[in-house]
Amino acid sequence: MKKRIQYAMASVLCSLVASLAWAEMPEPGLDALWIYISRTSPYSSWGFWPDHQGMREGSVPHGPLHKVYVNEAGLTSAKPLVNGGTIVVKENHNEAEERQALTVMYKVKGYNPEAGDWFWAKYDTNGKVDRFGKPAGGISCHGGAAAGDYILIHSFD
Repeated sequence: MKKRIQYAMASVLCSLVASLAWAEMPEPGLDALWIYISRTSPYSSWGFWPDHQGMREGSVPHGPLHKVYVNEAGLTSAKPLVNGGTIVVKENHNEAEERQALTVMYKVKGYNPEAGDWFWAKYDTNGKVDRFGKPAGGISCHGGAAAGDYILIHSFD
């Protein structure tokens, strides 16, 4: 009986912690997401996937160089589908390694089931948005990696 109570209490505690973590996540909107990745939980303090670290060669539409930062929810995802709340921020750089824009993928349960529940946004370096939401170009490009949860630069193998 004592073990059942302990398990029940542990279950409630885990649910509470998960709820609090979700409460901190931004809505899938432009200003809230920008504030979150630039101030609340600055993306530059996040990690890299082990198979995609630091400055890497890039391609259109992201520029010739990029860095990809992933929050804890993404880094702890062992396989696709990644955890809800995963945010992937790609710094798009020119050949001189100057940051030109940020492209963001944010996994929001129920937001966009047809495309893996991803909210996409592209910001300039000051947080002004270029494209956002469910952009056809982003979805069609990443759609080829639907089995990998629309993630092109990381292999879960």
